[in-house]
Amino acid sequence: MISTFNLSKLNSLLQDFYRITGLRITVFDDAFRELTAYPEQIAPCCRIIRADKTAAAQCARCDAHACEMAAKSRSAYTYRCHAGLTESIAPLTLGNIVIGYLFFGHVFSYPSYEAGWKNVREKCASYHIDENALKASCLASPLISEDYIASVSHIMQAVASYLCLERMAIVQRKELPARIDEYISAHFTEEMNVTDLCRRFQIGKTYLYEISDQNYGCGIAEHIRTLRIEKAKTLLAEHPEWKISKTASACGFSDYNYFITVFKRLTGMSPGKYRNARRQDSRYISAPSSLP
Repeated sequence: MISTFNLSKLNSLLQDFYRITGLRITVFDDAFRELTAYPEQIAPCCRIIRADKTAAAQCARCDAHACEMAAKSRSAYTYRCHAGLTESIAPLTLGNIVIGYLFFGHVFSYPSYEAGWKNVREKCASYHIDENALKASCLASPLISEDYIASVSHIMQAVASYLCLERMAIVQRKELPARIDEYISAHFTEEMNVTDLCRRFQIGKTYLYEISDQNYGCGIAEHIRTLRIEKAKTLLAEHPEWKISKTASACGFSDYNYFITVFKRLTGMSPGKYRNARRQDSRYISAPSSLP
């Protein structure tokens, strides 16, 4: 675990979330392990499903996959789980590092109980569980609309940001992923490659890729290219008088043509077109209004 959590403050925040939304919320660490939740007890339908070992293992895989998707998108990810219940997960991030996840779920979100139970029953047909008990728990669950789930998901994302802002979750800066991120953030415009990073932090390429994939949702080289292009976009807007080659060099690209190729791939346009578009936006914003 690369992060630590103030559980007393965190539990108070989770209780507030539950009182407002009526939905159980859980906190996972960066390794997809559950740290705390409110209420502590999972939904009755999930207790019934997880009584089957195969279903319980599938629940764990489903949670881990959702964490990965949220980490890659850097935003809340809403989905239907393997048992047909709706869940949503939001990453907790500090800088470029994912340090944990907020999760709400086990929601019965269907247009009708009949349609919902039919889908849940089909998805759970292979599990050795009490079908009558599962049906009763589903029919006792509130029908939650997709709009409500979307709104709660947005609130959860805001809670995730607030949680980090209030220092309820902090990165242990001595941990390797945090040290790697700190170094890359400070030196990405300099000459840097995977071999150099492995040598500096005394790790193998496979382990470095695992760290990168978990924290950035991509390979380390791709992450560095993305940081450089974001800086290029900033420089193109702030220094329109610069030659494109100067911008490329200032962002860490020694090959001008390669810079053009990468910039087009990530933004959909050439650096020159991007710069012109920003100029036009600036002129439009600064132009005096013709309205009385």
